[in-house]
Amino acid sequence: MKPIFKFLPIILAATLVISCAQEEGVEAKKTKLAELKNQVGALNTEIKTLEAEISKLDPEFANANKKSILITTAPVRKGEFTHFVEVTGSVLSKKNVSISAETSGLVLDVPAKEGMRVSKGQILARIDSETIQRNIEEMENSLELATTIFQKQERLWNQKIGTEVQYLEAKNRMEGLQKNLASMKTQLDKTYVRAPFNGTIETVQVRVGELVQPGVPMFEFVGESDLFIQADVSESYVGVLGKGDTVKVDFPSLNKSISSRVSAVGGVINPNNRTFKVEVLLPNIEDVKPNMISVLKIRDYQNPNSVLVPAHLILADNQGDYVFIVENQTAQKKYVKRGLTANNETEILEGLTGSETLVDKGFREVGDNFSVNIAQL
Repeated sequence: MKPIFKFLPIILAATLVISCAQEEGVEAKKTKLAELKNQVGALNTEIKTLEAEISKLDPEFANANKKSILITTAPVRKGEFTHFVEVTGSVLSKKNVSISAETSGLVLDVPAKEGMRVSKGQILARIDSETIQRNIEEMENSLELATTIFQKQERLWNQKIGTEVQYLEAKNRMEGLQKNLASMKTQLDKTYVRAPFNGTIETVQVRVGELVQPGVPMFEFVGESDLFIQADVSESYVGVLGKGDTVKVDFPSLNKSISSRVSAVGGVINPNNRTFKVEVLLPNIEDVKPNMISVLKIRDYQNPNSVLVPAHLILADNQGDYVFIVENQTAQKKYVKRGLTANNETEILEGLTGSETLVDKGFREVGDNFSVNIAQL
């Protein structure tokens, strides 16, 4: 074992020398790599500077060095364009009335509730009628007596007994009591407040035990017939919309759509929201109820020969709106004057003829005079 220990210091010294040599080699390589990277950066900067200078002097060189961008295309469409104004409306009824009592008295019963749908003639409230009923009973007794007297007097008159005056007085008394009794029964019927037509109770303004008077509102009532739609339209459409214009009506809750026409246009601007009223005819449709929400699409513009492009392909810069078209495998910036937009299409008023081919997918990656490669789908 002693010979091994004798050479141990020599082995350690050799290992240390080798380790130092390796560290010096790594540092040298790192230094060399840094120098090369600096040279590459300087060369790239010089190359870009030269390319920019040459491109200014030689456009063909610029186009030749541009990378071709892969795109898809879409044609400019020519055809009919229709624009609609979309507003939210509410279904209303011409039969929106306040119901009141026709006679005074104490309210005994109110079977009607808010939101209840009722039929024509259904009882909404009942007013105390005890006094009227007693008067009717007395009137019936008086009429029974008057009828008996008239019948006897009539028999005597037919036998030429008695005077004509006695006969006429008996007849007049009986007929007068009959009319009074009919009037009393009419008053008795008026103690029942009934629905004038089919509809819905909006509000109940009376309670059991209250004293009501004729003409004082007891119920707000909305009929289910003679419905129409009312909407508020921005004043910017004054003069654009008119009576008779075509309207498409959507009912989101029913998933139904119908076509109708504007029946009335308001002549006053609401100063609070700068809108005016528009009414639309509503035919009888199953399940459509008052206060239901609807969406009105009112046609305000139509052009049978429009130049149309997808709305999302129109870009804008400081000079205005533009699209990219393809000419000779090159993207060209084309400034346009846009019109209205509907169904994700925009009408182009100026700048395109309708025969151009648009850059579709990839339109945000291209620039003016960029070389393009059209994908074959």
